[in-house]
Amino acid sequence: MSFDTLKKKEIIEHFKIHDNDTGSPEVQIALLTNRITYLTDHFRIHKKDHHSRRGLLKLVSQRKKLLAYLKIVDRNRYGTIIERLGLRKEAITSILEGKR
Repeated sequence: MSFDTLKKKEIIEHFKIHDNDTGSPEVQIALLTNRITYLTDHFRIHKKDHHSRRGLLKLVSQRKKLLAYLKIVDRNRYGTIIERLGLRKEAITSILEGKR
């Protein structure tokens, strides 16, 4: 797996809220997004890797739940993380509202 410690520390450093932050929703969403991106690229090469695909679906679900939580708790932080990660706001909003 190419999700090494240095990359993880770099992501935490970029998205942390305070000095000792490793578990805020923003950090967790950023780490999940990185793993989702890696697995998406992995599936372009390995189309029949269905076991890893299940893991990808679990990661997407977990990220969706964290985004929903952040949207309820603080809309400003939600908007900031969507913008910083480059996630499509329309797609996430429709998923959260159950339209997709």
